[in-house]
Amino acid sequence: MPPPLADRIALVTGASRGIGYATALALAGAGAHVIAVARTAGGLEELDDAIKALGRSATLVPLDLKDYEGIDRLALALHERFGRLDVLVGNAAILGPLSPLGHVEARAWADVMAVNVTANWRLICALDQLLKFSDAGRVVFISSGVAAQTPAYWGPYTVSKAALEAMARTYAAETASTHVRVNLFTPGAVRTRMRAQAMPGEDPLSLETPDKVAEKIVQLCLPSMQQSGKIYVYPKRAFLQFQPPA
Repeated sequence: MPPPLADRIALVTGASRGIGYATALALAGAGAHVIAVARTAGGLEELDDAIKALGRSATLVPLDLKDYEGIDRLALALHERFGRLDVLVGNAAILGPLSPLGHVEARAWADVMAVNVTANWRLICALDQLLKFSDAGRVVFISSGVAAQTPAYWGPYTVSKAALEAMARTYAAETASTHVRVNLFTPGAVRTRMRAQAMPGEDPLSLETPDKVAEKIVQLCLPSMQQSGKIYVYPKRAFLQFQPPA
């Protein structure tokens, strides 16, 4: 029996470490050819070695997602080489400053929005048609519980994730009559570099590992996933239903 994502083309951003790395590896293990996008070439090379060890293949794309024209060039290259895109996992994000909103510098605010929101919008713009060329285009954006919790001093990151959720739900509504399905995934507390940056006093051994989270993300990427416009909350393992406005 072939693996569930055999012959599928999957693009993962922020693939050089953490949840992105684990998700790219898990997608490859499920049979997909992975387009691994990240700024860190060394991390991508390590991922490539790990994917090859599984007997799978990947295409490495060193790219800063603030290079929006670079995203457009990537989409053109994917169209020329594959003619479609089956899976998009928008994982790349930056934490930004943890401080009162009134103390956040304009440049820091703009950087968080550029990576966490605008880059994902540019990915949608560039890859929308390729996803629609697939017979089962699947999109997963990685969000965060802070979008709903709105904790003090997390302003830029919180606002960016809330915006990402609104954007993903909008895209889900716009693709409802197509083969594309768009969902969000909130991973909770995971043993990543960003988590250590945000919570330096926390014991990392008490946290979930990225590979466990990646297993759940892969499930949202399968052709059999028919739900759209929802957010999967891990480790609750349940979808939260969003109702359209009246």
